[in-house]
Amino acid sequence: MPAPPPGPPAARRARRAAHRMMPPRGAVGSCRRRRLAPLNEDNGRFLLLAALIAAYLSAGATVFSALESPSEAAAQLRWNRTLHNFSRIFNISLPELRAFLRSYEAAMAAGIRVDALRPRWDFPGAFYFVGTVVSTIGFGMTTPATVAGKVFLIVYGLFGCAGTILFFNLFLERIISLLAFIMKACYERQLRRSGLLPPNFRKGPAVSGVGSLVGWKPSVYHVMLILGIFAIALSCCASAMYTAVEGWNYIDSLYYCFVTFSTIGFGDLVSNQNAVYQHQGLYRFGNFMFILMGVCCIYSLFNVISIVIKQILNWVLKKFECRCCPKCHKSSTRLSRRNAITPGARLRRHNVARDADGQYDSDTEGRRLSGEMISMRELTASSKVSLAILQKQLSETANGYPRNVCINTRQNGFSAGVGALAIMNNRLAETSDSR
Repeated sequence: MPAPPPGPPAARRARRAAHRMMPPRGAVGSCRRRRLAPLNEDNGRFLLLAALIAAYLSAGATVFSALESPSEAAAQLRWNRTLHNFSRIFNISLPELRAFLRSYEAAMAAGIRVDALRPRWDFPGAFYFVGTVVSTIGFGMTTPATVAGKVFLIVYGLFGCAGTILFFNLFLERIISLLAFIMKACYERQLRRSGLLPPNFRKGPAVSGVGSLVGWKPSVYHVMLILGIFAIALSCCASAMYTAVEGWNYIDSLYYCFVTFSTIGFGDLVSNQNAVYQHQGLYRFGNFMFILMGVCCIYSLFNVISIVIKQILNWVLKKFECRCCPKCHKSSTRLSRRNAITPGARLRRHNVARDADGQYDSDTEGRRLSGEMISMRELTASSKVSLAILQKQLSETANGYPRNVCINTRQNGFSAGVGALAIMNNRLAETSDSR
């Protein structure tokens, strides 16, 4: 026989208990609207980054305009004075002189110089050109002049740039793995010296219970520091070579290294353009190796710095969440306390449910009044399973990163990131819980 309906005292107690567990109506609606809004965390991060980039561009334009605009105006004034003096001294009209200068500019664009330069389109020159194309440096001192060359450049650059970006990403993966291996070895040695690890410690499942190394990953700040030191040392060495061989001053050489290694490639300074050098073969090999290593290192450093910027954006977004509204913050705190597993909470809910309805299944005793879709027993069981999977994953990543992880998530196929972000996902301490 079905259980009789609860008496008036029990019903009143049940209604009071349900009322205490329910947050204010307005606060719930506000928080629900915030959660259901289309502006989720990823979109908010994207829009915040776009706003910061726009502000950064505006600030940079203001600074460079203030620094370079007076010099440009002074140079233009000197050039006009020189042009008029030359026209007056040699009795040449200004239109004829300007036509001659336009011809000279066309010759400069074609690669013709007054001093003897090495050929632009022999095999070494063409190899230098395609290297600047696929690496997206693009100095601009050599460009195809024929229609067939321009069409071939479009097709060639499409696949060449894609393949080079893949090479940079694979280099990033190797350098991050190498740094993680070295830093983990140093960390193990430090723990062994401090007595926190046994002397006969070896990697493997037998010591997977050692709590000091479970889930350990290198910090992104340490990796950024190491890559920054290596990039500075590489740039200083390359600048010393360019100062000795090309005759530039050291500041110009450092400027050229940054512009080239970061693939900006203005083209105002270009190495290996003279016809003859001392030890020419050795210099060309050194120039190629410095550019290759510099581009790979700066690319890796840029991607690590982007992780730091993403951490800053996440911190800013956390400051903009429901804490801006005291009502929402209070209601969210009450909601979190309502679903939290605290000592005595399960017993209190069992007593309230027993007073309200007398004989229901024990599996549903903790969810009748709160409107939850799962019981506390189911939640505890699923939490134990998730904790076991997480511990297994951390144990695997502590001894090497597994290639196939079969964990169902609610995210799409791009949830782990795309490109360099996907490579660094779960490889650094700061990228383990960033998404």
